[in-house]
Amino acid sequence: MSAALGVARPGSALGRNRQPASFTLALDTRDAVAASGRVLQVGTMRRFDEGVAFARDFIRAEVGPLFGVKAWYCDSSYRYTMTDALQPLLRRGDAAPRTPGDPTTDRRRYLLLGHGSHLVDMARFLAGDIVAVQARLVERGEIRSWFAACEFTGGASGHLDLTVAVRMDWHEGFQVYGEEGSVLGRMFQPWYLRTSEVEGFSVRTGQYHRPLGADGHFWRRQIEGFAATILDGVPQQGATAEDGLAALRVLDAIERSAATGVRVAVETSG
Repeated sequence: MSAALGVARPGSALGRNRQPASFTLALDTRDAVAASGRVLQVGTMRRFDEGVAFARDFIRAEVGPLFGVKAWYCDSSYRYTMTDALQPLLRRGDAAPRTPGDPTTDRRRYLLLGHGSHLVDMARFLAGDIVAVQARLVERGEIRSWFAACEFTGGASGHLDLTVAVRMDWHEGFQVYGEEGSVLGRMFQPWYLRTSEVEGFSVRTGQYHRPLGADGHFWRRQIEGFAATILDGVPQQGATAEDGLAALRVLDAIERSAATGVRVAVETSG
């Protein structure tokens, strides 16, 4: 985030940032981006999954007012075995630049922010802003599982499940229910570069609709989308600085609710 703040200031290049940071830094970044007129895109790449993009469009065109939203992001205890078979071997040098401090020192917060940012952005991308949560955290050894009941601005109720890590395959997806239809989605371990399996039902047509999504490289697609916004003025599909701040506020509310056991309203000031 500090790097993003630097590139947002006048005289610097454009920037794309990945993880949420402190409120102060997130606010400063948002304000610097707004003042500079530059484009910042937060790297929540699932927005560029063709199945997820289809789901968002289908929800707005066919599903009608929402009343129920479920989304889950469950890392797998076998993830590194999977990625070792997919990714090239990395060589690291002692002089490689690193962010000051160790973000993994507070393991609980590191997992909540690092993984939860994707879950919350997905829920917001599909169903709109989250205004309140009531969360519970269960810890069993190295397993951490947050379940959060949430309220959306349109009146829908929701449930978010963030678990690191389940003793099974990667488990990520969503279910969105509306008055005129529904959408179900299953997402795969990201490094397989496989488009989500998404199916929507429309009361209007009485039919199920399912995209193929032949291009599953959502990391490349998000860079292309970023470039299209900068060069051609295409409306930004990727998460903005404001979206990143909104996700951070929801995660803060989840953290506070899990600690106190009470419903927490998501902050909107600033």
